[in-house]
Amino acid sequence: MEIKNTFKISALFLAMALAGCGGDINVTPTVNDNSTSTDNSVNNSNNTTGTTTEEDVVCASYESDAGTVEGTFDGLDCLYNDSFASKSISITSNITFAELPNEGVHFFEDALQIGEDGDTTAGFSVPSAGPTMTVQPGATLAFNSGEAIIRIARGAKIQAVGTAAKPITFTSALAYDRFDDEGQGPLYADWGGIIINGNGVTDQCTDAERAAATCNVPSEGITSYFGGNDNADSSGNIKWTKIWYAGSGPKVGGEGDDLNSLTLNAVGSGSEFDYIHIHQGFDDGIEIFGGATTLKHVVVTDTQDDSFDFDAGWQGAAQFLFIKHGTVTTRDGATVFMGNGGFESDGVKGSSSAEVAPSNPTIANVTVITTDGLSVRDGDASTAFKFDDSFNAALYNVLLVKEVATQTHCISFSSDGEIGADNITFNNSVMACDSEFSDADGTFNSGKEPAALTGTLMTDWFDAAGSERISASASVLSNGFATATASTDVTVTANDLSTLDSSFFDSAAYIGAVSDQDTSSNWYSWVETAVAAAEQD
Repeated sequence: MEIKNTFKISALFLAMALAGCGGDINVTPTVNDNSTSTDNSVNNSNNTTGTTTEEDVVCASYESDAGTVEGTFDGLDCLYNDSFASKSISITSNITFAELPNEGVHFFEDALQIGEDGDTTAGFSVPSAGPTMTVQPGATLAFNSGEAIIRIARGAKIQAVGTAAKPITFTSALAYDRFDDEGQGPLYADWGGIIINGNGVTDQCTDAERAAATCNVPSEGITSYFGGNDNADSSGNIKWTKIWYAGSGPKVGGEGDDLNSLTLNAVGSGSEFDYIHIHQGFDDGIEIFGGATTLKHVVVTDTQDDSFDFDAGWQGAAQFLFIKHGTVTTRDGATVFMGNGGFESDGVKGSSSAEVAPSNPTIANVTVITTDGLSVRDGDASTAFKFDDSFNAALYNVLLVKEVATQTHCISFSSDGEIGADNITFNNSVMACDSEFSDADGTFNSGKEPAALTGTLMTDWFDAAGSERISASASVLSNGFATATASTDVTVTANDLSTLDSSFFDSAAYIGAVSDQDTSSNWYSWVETAVAAAEQD
């Protein structure tokens, strides 16, 4: 992925910029104090002369008790240090990040926290109308450390809506030579990722806590809170967006308390996440804890842990999900495998009740391309689906691909995962895997499976709703990612999805995430571009 080469600046320009800030890009933002003792002094020490002047560029600003706080323009980029945004600052007014000219970026040293966060059990009231963070088409936000995260609080919103021609990018500052003093290049865990805390329903709270408005679940990786009783809540939208080199940890609770590229904590169905490419995350690509949000047109490539992790009673829907595990080259020159589960599918995080059942999403048109490698993260196998904790799901038109398997498998169950296995259905799906199931004898016999499945072969379970298993050498892919719709190796017909909610699900007469007959569509181009970029890393 050659982003950094696209954004080079001259040695002269770099020297001027660093000279203006002492070489550490540690610029104090402007604060225009609106009180009676106004001091309107402006620190422009990082501005440089060139084709773009300060008058041409407006860096992001927000209103605080001290006045207007602004980023600093250095002649190419807008710079925001820990006086503008940090883990100790919550921005409580609207803020907008515009596309910068000449491929400039918004550069952050620390956390960007939008909205006031607090513990409802300690008297905090979630604002009914918090601030909105708007990111305009074509804008790029680059982050300089694992502590640099975006956190959207309950009641606040993110509106990061790009276009096909001008996607939004959230990425590592090391993707740009001018911020990469040591020439390391970008890599997973360079920055923290995006955390969105919603007011939706999660099984991590009790019915009584929801009734009393004291549902207050601490987020993984950073101290912030989520949860409520409104699965129709909106935390905003992210569309036509790339999230690269994110996720870091462990942060607070030790091993397993890590940051994902995108964490959706009890986010309601009022939010949309559409046309997203997540690449090289440290932990999961997208992890969902409860709520009822939807996902559409999402690509996840070369993420260390799970591409998608569903948990805590998620009741949402998803369509057109493309996953590809592969390898990356680390800074020491080693080639390492990326990817545990395509999906880690957990039904229960806390405890189920009359108000919140185990996770039970409806998901259609999925492609998972796995490897036979063990993830550099923890040595776990590259697997398409991992089922755990009473998970339920209706899956349609899924394509699983694993060409070689000497140490890996396509589907695995924990014993608790078998509890809800009768409520997991693969409809009109295809498994082309060299090794299909991790279970030693391929039979439901853990003692936790539903009685009706005891002794049932897992192959029969997979095939039961019009699905089939074919040779790993079968012809199922075109151009390395699209479904080869004319393949004679596939004998099942795609589900027409007519029984599903037409307000969300599109008709798609093919198995897998993307069709080789759809080459002129935005979705085909989005996947093709994402796969090509991942292969260059």
